[in-house]
Amino acid sequence: MSREVHVRFCERPKVKLLRPTHPYIRVHGRWKYLYRAIDRDGALVDVMLSEHRNLAAAKHFFRSAKAVTGVIPDRVTTDGHDAYPRAIRLELGSCVWHRTNCYLNNRLEQDHRGIKGRCRPMLGFKSVPSARRYCRGYDELRNFLRSRSRMRQHVPAATRRFHYMRRTAIALGMLEAA
Repeated sequence: MSREVHVRFCERPKVKLLRPTHPYIRVHGRWKYLYRAIDRDGALVDVMLSEHRNLAAAKHFFRSAKAVTGVIPDRVTTDGHDAYPRAIRLELGSCVWHRTNCYLNNRLEQDHRGIKGRCRPMLGFKSVPSARRYCRGYDELRNFLRSRSRMRQHVPAATRRFHYMRRTAIALGMLEAA
């Protein structure tokens, strides 16, 4: 799914909290960094696969996440990596509250299980472009098929099934049209 499709179907006009993180993914025998960010409701904001975990990659990721949402978040919760405070200050501004707490990022860390569970049986990827396409497509489709609009929202099984079937039909229709 393209970035335009993601924004149209999962439109979030107000991003108050951004939670970026980075699991490691093996690509052609080397570890790469998958930058991901979710908002406070658990909806995916942006995904980026990078060969390095440094200031330039963090700045590029925050610039991309800001372009996708169109707004600057009030606060950003990250792990304690040294590049994040400076990248947040340069790309998002000095008015953004940066928090570093391992417990506040647990929601996103648990969200990695889906993509890591799919990558492990494949024994990694053979090329960086295919890994980028797969990670972005997997995360966007998973976010599109979510039935809840916020974290810890109870959705009955029948409603979940209905939303899943309807959204699957929409996604298949878009793939046939492409």
